[in-house]
Amino acid sequence: MKVSVIQFPGSNCDADALHAARLTLDPDASFVWHAQDGLPEGTDLVFLPGGFSYGDHLRSGAVAARSPIMQAVKAHAARGGYVLGVCNGFQVLTESGLLPGALSRNREVHFMCRPVHLRVEHAGTAFTGAYRQGQVIEVPIAHGEGNYYADPDTISQLEANGQVVFRYVDNPNGSLNDIAGIISERGNVLGMMPHPERAVEALLGSEDGRGLFESLRAGVRA
Repeated sequence: MKVSVIQFPGSNCDADALHAARLTLDPDASFVWHAQDGLPEGTDLVFLPGGFSYGDHLRSGAVAARSPIMQAVKAHAARGGYVLGVCNGFQVLTESGLLPGALSRNREVHFMCRPVHLRVEHAGTAFTGAYRQGQVIEVPIAHGEGNYYADPDTISQLEANGQVVFRYVDNPNGSLNDIAGIISERGNVLGMMPHPERAVEALLGSEDGRGLFESLRAGVRA
């Protein structure tokens, strides 16, 4: 699997994303600068990393969603290619329309950085096939605007379609329905606030995020 990690001005989890991708999926995973108008040939997975793209100017992810590379990312997703957006990457996905909803300030209005527990709500996706349905995993968060919101009809649709992939066991930020991660209707675009790329080695305190990358490597599909 060929992995491209997108770098925006202000990305600060790009090196983490690249390391995790090289460790689990593609030893030759590479960075792609946001100003490029195309992805490397043969890209299978686009990884939008965490950070503070453009210093969160306007809204988190709002400017990055309009970067030149995002047209190529949208085309990649439209072809069925995989896209993973973590933390700020999730915000970019909602701002670009690749996923529904929005991320707002945490309920307690301060930055949070700690391990949290997530329940795997849907183990039949390309991103979660290595997990068990209902499995609880430990993955860190690091965000100030991780409070997921969508209108009632959208929330009902996400729940009915099985698009809520990860749910907080103890909701740290106020997200509606304890939502920690959602997937597109087609099943090839995943956005989540917790950082699985920071939980792929025991040295880091948890290997629970590794299952996401192992799922992709195995080619598990919904």
